[in-house]
Amino acid sequence: MREFADDPPVEERLGDALRDAEETLAVAESCTGGLVGSLLTDVPGSSDYFDRSVVTYSYEAKLTELAVSRESLDERGAVSEPVAREMAAGVRDTAGTDWGVATTGIAGPGGGTDEKPVGTVYVGVAYRGEWGSGESYTTAARHEFDGDRVQVKERFARAALKTVETAVGSRRV
Repeated sequence: MREFADDPPVEERLGDALRDAEETLAVAESCTGGLVGSLLTDVPGSSDYFDRSVVTYSYEAKLTELAVSRESLDERGAVSEPVAREMAAGVRDTAGTDWGVATTGIAGPGGGTDEKPVGTVYVGVAYRGEWGSGESYTTAARHEFDGDRVQVKERFARAALKTVETAVGSRRV
């Protein structure tokens, strides 16, 4: 997903942006199973900005570890915009970081539906503004990728990193 072959990978660009902004990141992963955290920790010095990655694969784990609401899980399912937003906010708040990012999707080969085919992922991002500033927010975006299970997991993880990189960059303008 690099624009040019000699561009640094997204995990390095994101790390540089977080370090420059003196901000921190925590990750909540479902379908990526720890891959986002692994990519982040491939970068030397990532302890400057990376706090943790929590793998919450089951509904119960999302509920107990991230405080994702039972209502969101019941009404929309784990692979949904509200759950991605709640996961991102939950990991941001429990870790006490500036940013939270979350992945929840269907890596396949089974489990897809017409509404949510294999290769669907929601990436949630949460930012912590100063108390009373009104700057805190959560957002989520849906993406669809082709490929086998390993390929879509990597695409999911890199999409999550790119989404946070864009968000951090927009805060620095």
